[in-house]
Amino acid sequence: MSAGAALAGQVTIQRWDRLSRLFTGVVLLLLVGLTLLPMAYGPATTDKLTTLFVLIILAVMWNALAGFGGLVSVGQQAFIGIGAYATIALSEQGINAYVAVVLAALVAGLIALPTSFLVFRLSGGQFAIGMWVVAEALRLVVGQFESLGGGTGKSLTTLNVYEPAVRQANTYWLALALMAILLTLVLVLLRSRLGSALQAIRDDEVGAASLGVRVTSAKRLLFLLAAVGCGAAGALLVAQTLRVQPDSIFGVEWTAYMIFMVLLGGLGTFEGPIIGALLFFGIQEQFADEGSWYLIGLALVAIAMTIVAPRGVWGTVVDRFAVRLVPIGYRLGGLPEPLPRRDPGGERGS
Repeated sequence: MSAGAALAGQVTIQRWDRLSRLFTGVVLLLLVGLTLLPMAYGPATTDKLTTLFVLIILAVMWNALAGFGGLVSVGQQAFIGIGAYATIALSEQGINAYVAVVLAALVAGLIALPTSFLVFRLSGGQFAIGMWVVAEALRLVVGQFESLGGGTGKSLTTLNVYEPAVRQANTYWLALALMAILLTLVLVLLRSRLGSALQAIRDDEVGAASLGVRVTSAKRLLFLLAAVGCGAAGALLVAQTLRVQPDSIFGVEWTAYMIFMVLLGGLGTFEGPIIGALLFFGIQEQFADEGSWYLIGLALVAIAMTIVAPRGVWGTVVDRFAVRLVPIGYRLGGLPEPLPRRDPGGERGS
């Protein structure tokens, strides 16, 4: 047998390795521990973690849209606002408020369907600005309805039937469940053939279409999933704070936060946005009370990361150590380790 044939027999195509399996087990144990957390800690802790779960949902949704589908949007706050206001509207129709949170996320997806037929006529920067225009239009429309509180906003009064501690614990559990479900859906999508098609579309839309990829259908499905996720985040926010106001819930700062978290963690990676959300949450906890200096600090951190580590924290780790905690694609196994790179200058000097 030739050396080439022997090497071919050793090479395997694999998705999971020992590290990724171990990491998956740790994540499952962590989810169990987080489920039990309200029994050991008070509302203050669960309230902070609910905020973290919402940030993770937002970061992962924007990364799926832009990092894997190439759909850079600055108007995802449109669906955050829809989710929040739909929760209030549905609960006032006699639906349990927590059931309304789930239904509101689906409402955001339903509204995203006709929206996609409009904004998909645009591409690149036009699509990004078009989504911002959609968000602003929805903000103005919602502000015209007195039944939704007009420009001053409205409260989710139907949750007042619960004791504050019970209400916060229920909101925490729902946020944890929705985060786990949405992240799983994104992972399953990215690991499917459709996920490969989306990445091909991101890299070369014309080339992907020439290979038979149904470009518009694939992008629309991803767009709807991202809308459902952002709608769920908005619904959870109003369940947590009990009040919503159009200028804040439809504010472009939500998309700015999403972009910051994704760029900080690593665009186009599954783990990166989660890491970015954790870092952003820590920054918020430490410096959010600093007012405008806090926003200036975020801008400086974003600029520094773009210069020092353009691939983000996790993207840099992947590039340097080839680590995959949550594998999306496949990799070759059984290959010999590459020889260490030698310094040509050193050889000449010796």
